[in-house]
Amino acid sequence: MFSAIYIEEEVRDWHRVQEIIQPFADTPKIICERYGEIFNNTNQNFRIQKKAPALILAKKYGNLVLPSPSGYGFEGGKSFYFSHMLNCIYDCRYCFLQGMYRSANYVLFVNYDDFESQIIENIRSQDGSSIYYSGYDCDSLALEPVSQFCEHFLHVFEMHPEAILEIRTKSTQVRCLLDRAPIPNCIIAMSFSSQESTQRFEHKVPAIKKRIQTLKKLQGMGWQIAIRFEPIIFEERLTENYRLLFEEIFHSLDVSLLHSVSLGEFRMPKTYYKNIVKLYPDEQLFGRETKMVEGMISLKDTNADSLQKLEGILLEYVSNDKYYLCG
Repeated sequence: MFSAIYIEEEVRDWHRVQEIIQPFADTPKIICERYGEIFNNTNQNFRIQKKAPALILAKKYGNLVLPSPSGYGFEGGKSFYFSHMLNCIYDCRYCFLQGMYRSANYVLFVNYDDFESQIIENIRSQDGSSIYYSGYDCDSLALEPVSQFCEHFLHVFEMHPEAILEIRTKSTQVRCLLDRAPIPNCIIAMSFSSQESTQRFEHKVPAIKKRIQTLKKLQGMGWQIAIRFEPIIFEERLTENYRLLFEEIFHSLDVSLLHSVSLGEFRMPKTYYKNIVKLYPDEQLFGRETKMVEGMISLKDTNADSLQKLEGILLEYVSNDKYYLCG
């Protein structure tokens, strides 16, 4: 699963670290001073390293809870995000992380107690409700058997019902959720693209049907479910492809119980986009005409109104009060 496991000297004897490495007896273990020694160096190449990534166990310092990027998420209070991990085990060709980091290694920050303390402090400092997103710099659940993210973070929000947690994922690793009682202020937000985009761009990601089955189980257990149609990549049969996807998803779930549904087109900062183009110069996706608005690159819509058409179709299935446009 990992080519090697790097462990920061400061955390090498932590009980949590020993629990994480115990199942990987045959994987080489290497001690380092700080994770920056082997993550995101100038001589690293994301594309090459993705073939055999390592796991890095580290301690994160500084501000662990940050304001959410503009246009990210739903309304309902001030919003923040936290990243207990950097990078994702999936290999989506459109992912902005490839342009953000030179390294494809996975960094798992193991000082969960510090994260929890800052989240609680931030919740208590807010005047009213607040929203917290997990899954911005990683997939929250994809490495759950290793990270045990749910075990360590869900109880924080269980104790603070005035705060909302959205766990964004494409993963079907949800045993941690099925084995416990639902938390009303926790939302499991599953991301989907059309079948065409999934087959072309989403490598190593669970199939659409499996993700839908996972959501159906979670909804049946009483968990709050959300659907994120992101990123929308303009394609020749866009409306037809997404109508099929909408039908498959919304005929499988109880739409009235959904927390929210969003659309969001493919977009990323210009610098990240340029870095990814260098990694994949032959990828047709990055050879398409683009537009830039306030430093963000997106694909030019040759039909000019594709997103509006998708909104119209989507609103045939969900009520307007459950829908929002991301970004």
